[in-house]
Amino acid sequence: MITVIINTYNADRHLPAVLQSVKDFDEVIVCDMESTDDTLAIAHQHGCRIITFPRAGHNIVEPARQFAIDHATHPWVLVVDADELVSPQLRDYLYDLIRQPDCPDGLYIPRKNYFMGRFMHCHYPDYILRFFRGAVTHWPPIIHQQPHVQGRTQRIPSSRLDLAFQHLANDTISQRLIKTDLYTDNELQRKAHHHYPALALIYRPLHRFLKAYLLKGGFRDGTPGFIKATLEAYYQFIMLAKMKERETNK
Repeated sequence: MITVIINTYNADRHLPAVLQSVKDFDEVIVCDMESTDDTLAIAHQHGCRIITFPRAGHNIVEPARQFAIDHATHPWVLVVDADELVSPQLRDYLYDLIRQPDCPDGLYIPRKNYFMGRFMHCHYPDYILRFFRGAVTHWPPIIHQQPHVQGRTQRIPSSRLDLAFQHLANDTISQRLIKTDLYTDNELQRKAHHHYPALALIYRPLHRFLKAYLLKGGFRDGTPGFIKATLEAYYQFIMLAKMKERETNK
């Protein structure tokens, strides 16, 4: 038996398609963070169980995830973002998996990401730990943290694209830049005790670009792939620059 958890805040753009993709699971919980659009109406229309978590800042999603996990009725939990689709093949795979006597306690699922309207090879498989036994899992209240599963975990093979989440988000470059500023601020909190030499401002962004563009196949994505790899390097540079700024200010 599987509970699907979807955390939402003003998520009416993709939510109908997402809920349609998970309609055949045993339970669907929408944990809403005080949306002001049509999110709740859509959830009601699809017969979801709705719970509310008070919104207080941009990093409230992870505490809300644990809140929703604690409300799951069934032992297995699948966490789906409000802009991710679950394929019928993935649904069948998960139900087959939990019937096996040697089933792992957690499962990393690949995700297909898009940029400038194209599937990004350089951002695949983008593994995320989203399926687990709820009773042995804790989700830390820190943005972009993976859940902590007590027990064995495994990964779906990256060759199985039919089992990957389809990530409907297709951010513009402006949106990417805004998120870079926000997410690098959050990384500063996680890396409060890290120190990098000045040369890291050169070699870490360069490594990030080469990894995305050459090693992970961004060159196959044409100009969007080159731009995406460059934005990956830019993200790394901004994070390191902020760390140096913090050290200087101290």
